[in-house]
Amino acid sequence: MNILTSVLEELLQLSPHLRPQLYFKSSLTALSHAMEDQVLASSGQPLIIASFQRERFYRQEAHRYLKIAARTPQVYVLAAPETSFASRSDPYEMIAFEPEDQLSHEWHLVVIGQQYATCLVCRERELPPTAAETAEMAVDQARRFEGIWTFDRKVSLQAATILLERIQAYRPELADKIDQAKREFLIDLPAGEVDPDPFAQRLVTHLQAGQYKLLKAYRSIASQERRERLTNSITSAIRQSLDPEEIFRVAVHELGRAMDVCRCIMYRCRMTDETATITYEARRDEAVPSVVGQTWELSKNPLFRAVVSQQVSLAIADTQIETSFDLSPLSSLLERWQIRSWLMVPILYQGKLLGMVELHHCMPVPHTWSEDERSLVEAIATQLGVAIIQAESYANLEDLNQQLEALERTRSNLIAITGHELRTPLSTIQVCLESLASEPDMSPELRQVMLNTALDDAERMRKLVQDFITLSRLESGRVEWHLEPLELSECVDLALSSLRTRQSNGRLPAIKTTVPPELPPVQADGEWLVEVLSKLLDNAFKFTDPAGEVLIEAHPNGNNMVEVTVADTGRGIEPNRLEAVFDRFYQEEGALRRTTGGTGLGLAICRQIIAGLGGQIWAESAGKNQGSRFHFTLPIAAPTKPPAAPETTSKTRAKSRTSRR
Repeated sequence: MNILTSVLEELLQLSPHLRPQLYFKSSLTALSHAMEDQVLASSGQPLIIASFQRERFYRQEAHRYLKIAARTPQVYVLAAPETSFASRSDPYEMIAFEPEDQLSHEWHLVVIGQQYATCLVCRERELPPTAAETAEMAVDQARRFEGIWTFDRKVSLQAATILLERIQAYRPELADKIDQAKREFLIDLPAGEVDPDPFAQRLVTHLQAGQYKLLKAYRSIASQERRERLTNSITSAIRQSLDPEEIFRVAVHELGRAMDVCRCIMYRCRMTDETATITYEARRDEAVPSVVGQTWELSKNPLFRAVVSQQVSLAIADTQIETSFDLSPLSSLLERWQIRSWLMVPILYQGKLLGMVELHHCMPVPHTWSEDERSLVEAIATQLGVAIIQAESYANLEDLNQQLEALERTRSNLIAITGHELRTPLSTIQVCLESLASEPDMSPELRQVMLNTALDDAERMRKLVQDFITLSRLESGRVEWHLEPLELSECVDLALSSLRTRQSNGRLPAIKTTVPPELPPVQADGEWLVEVLSKLLDNAFKFTDPAGEVLIEAHPNGNNMVEVTVADTGRGIEPNRLEAVFDRFYQEEGALRRTTGGTGLGLAICRQIIAGLGGQIWAESAGKNQGSRFHFTLPIAAPTKPPAAPETTSKTRAKSRTSRR
């Protein structure tokens, strides 16, 4: 069993007038000993409840509780076991709670007598991991706690009630004994004579004064150290990667840890943004709800608008009583994410808003933001602004270099392929025409062969120019899509008919089509869909022997899409080249060493068309001579009413486009 709520938080909710104070461990030890000595010195039999966080802390005081148990039967000791501590009833009630329980972060001692009552309820303030290790190894007394110490009987009874309920949850067999304790002690009696032990008071005052002197002496040093450490962490992240995401991850983690806030978030935004999505977050613990992935309303947030207009940080100590701003539009946000104290710092560069840093305190007690805290966060925000600009500049430079490299490769491929594809048919056409012009006595049969050869090479040149024009239109976005519901089987029939017509003199592989008649219509442009199918089938025929097989199949893929597959048993593709085949001018055998014709633009055109239709295209192959499978998806058309009057169908348009080609 894990109880994730804090006893201190429950007590503060029951008694909102209480104001927690800061205690060091040495102070709590002195207070606890004074309270225990008061029990040993009195003659009554009070109720004693002590929580020691961990077993090792209990072991230091075990002998004192043996003496206390001899005075009263109502003694309960709680601790998280580390070795031998376990739940048992001899010589007093021992309760072993889970190490993950919130009790493991708290220090409690409650004494309820007939004449007096007192309680000490504190929660340890977490330190950054490195500081916590140093405190545990070097000066254990420097551990800090936040909580309540009081002789108020009402508050003490509330604390005892909360702890007894926790004890009964862990040890239900003690229900009768706990009920007896409640009937005997948890009643409001007139206050008697109480001697709080002046010596203990003087000792606590002395210890507190000494600790605060040390804290004040090191405050300025710690502030400067935190500033330098955070700045160095962010600078190191910039030098290592120049990745904006990595910079934000490091910054939010380091800032949240150093500021010891419940939640630290960062997000990218501009002055005119209506909303922002929270991407980067650091939380003190899992009890604080996460806002990662949440949409932050900016236009309706008066704090954000004030920060943007004034370009300065803004601190709200208590959102529940804030009077300078009307926070009513944010009431649901404040309640859902438990934001009690709020600090917003803009990330600026030369007056331009790049993002926002927010710190949240979610504890019941509001937090007043000091000038040191605000200046530290502002310094980090300034460093972040510079880092983001540097990272974006580097990324833009990298993109520009890649574009230039790609342009250079395209230029080289264009020169090589165009030169090869144009020179070869032009040479053939020139030879044929010269032969026809210079040899008038050529036989009709040979003359016809010459003419057919020249026409074939002229068609080859026309296809090359057409592919260049088509890809240019697609990449420039000058294509107007005419989307409508289409029967996929009709488009497949048109593509096959066109290919059979163009290759009527050649022997084709076996063609198998599996397109279910119940397949829903797809939302596409018929002309361009036939173009994709034609190019994929042309590739399959080109690289598959006549003894092989080409398969066309389609099925819904469960994502409101239809998946179409064109598979063959041909040459196959190396797995490391499955992405490259869709690049412009890609040729498996090289630009000038191919055994098959083509420009290397067909699959690049297919990718542009499918993207424009709202789908995806990809290739699969087990390797050389293992065949290939090309898949693409198209959206399923929404059901529509049949047209009132006959009109030109997509099949007719696709057929007319195919005939023109």
